[in-house]
Amino acid sequence: MAEIKGEHNVHVVSEEEPVSAKPLPNKPKRVASLDIFRGLTVALMILVDDAGDQWPVIGHAPWNGCHLADFVMPFFLFIVGMAIPLSLKKIPNKLLAVKKVIVRTLKLLFWGLLLQGGFSHAPDHLSYGVDVKHIRWCGILQRIALAYLVVSLVEIISRSGQARDDPEHTNLSIVKLYYWHWLVAACIVIVYMTLLYGIHVPDWTFTVHNPDSIYNGTTFTVSCGVRGKLDPPCNAVGYIDRVVLGINHVYKKPAWRKSEACTMKSPYEGPFKKTAPAWCYAPFEPEGILSSISAILSTIIGLHYGHVLVHLQDHLSRLKQWILIGLALLTLGFVLHFTHAIPLNKQLYSLSYVCVTSGAAALVFSAFYVMVDILGLKLLFVPLKWIGMNAMFVFVMAAEGIFAGFINGWYYDNPQNTLIYWIQEHVFIRVWHSTKLGMLLYVIFVEILFWAVIAGILHQLGIYWKL
Repeated sequence: MAEIKGEHNVHVVSEEEPVSAKPLPNKPKRVASLDIFRGLTVALMILVDDAGDQWPVIGHAPWNGCHLADFVMPFFLFIVGMAIPLSLKKIPNKLLAVKKVIVRTLKLLFWGLLLQGGFSHAPDHLSYGVDVKHIRWCGILQRIALAYLVVSLVEIISRSGQARDDPEHTNLSIVKLYYWHWLVAACIVIVYMTLLYGIHVPDWTFTVHNPDSIYNGTTFTVSCGVRGKLDPPCNAVGYIDRVVLGINHVYKKPAWRKSEACTMKSPYEGPFKKTAPAWCYAPFEPEGILSSISAILSTIIGLHYGHVLVHLQDHLSRLKQWILIGLALLTLGFVLHFTHAIPLNKQLYSLSYVCVTSGAAALVFSAFYVMVDILGLKLLFVPLKWIGMNAMFVFVMAAEGIFAGFINGWYYDNPQNTLIYWIQEHVFIRVWHSTKLGMLLYVIFVEILFWAVIAGILHQLGIYWKL
């Protein structure tokens, strides 16, 4: 979401032209498929956040594995990477480009802390404010900010006098031209793997800070004393966050609370078992330091796709590279997972997870590119395009529940008697005689479609939330 509007124009063959090696026109056109992919990702975030509790298969996997919700963050990072070369190519001056990147990074960090640091309690709680002793330092926008900053600076600093607009570029020449990006990626892999498997994780303690828990104020000890473990209590990712950030500054409701070890209602969230291990009550940061370092890889992969879009001069060449790399990433990721070498794990942002989710992002974008930018089927995806062109606005108002919190602030008799709750109960749940189906339809047709219409109106008025 670092790139919101008007930042990715590139040469695209007109809709009437066949998929061939025909040279592209001189006048750049906006890549509609990238807007639509961004819009889909924001819509998925709304869907999994608001319907994931009722449909575990679309919510986050408790630990190992990959559900629909686990694709959202990598898709965002991939899209940010794709947009970087499309936006920075317009700024030949390195100092101006660095200034723009730093300003955007600071804006993302500000909104991340405000929305996910604990200050906003929307939409369910009608209050604001956070005890700074328990502020959450990490989050979705903070991770995007880090990846955007690192990859953008590498893109700017590694610029050279080479003819980067040479129309004769080949697949291999693009990789060679941007070899610095792949060196950075290799360094990230080495650092991540070394820390993940090399750090000794000692025993650790924590105190439950949850007024609704019978263990509120109780201190637990988790026994570890191991190295290279990837299980919930004793992995290096959580250890680094506890040491650097402080255990009071990490996420209080990790997805592992829905695991079979913790609750009888797994994969739903529910009361903990009497025999639940101590770590079930502990906090864990899914957007922590080490996992965010690994997450930069998703943006670097997206960056390469953006370079292909800029340099290769026909649809077939672009699609060939995009699809082949996407399939290769998927294959590698699944091999690592199913051979039990490196499990798919969003919480750890494991290398197999990077490969599978980046490969999926590559194939989804390629599909949109074919349907929209080649076949011209834009009207089918207009709602997603509108959302994608005002992604930050929809993210804040819908995905973060700011607008719903405002509506819930106007209630009758008690805070549970609001317009939103009334619509959910009387228009969807009772009509369909199912909480699961009713909530799913509510999220799709009231939340996502509503914000698509609002984004469309703003688009017609030329109003965009730009960072």
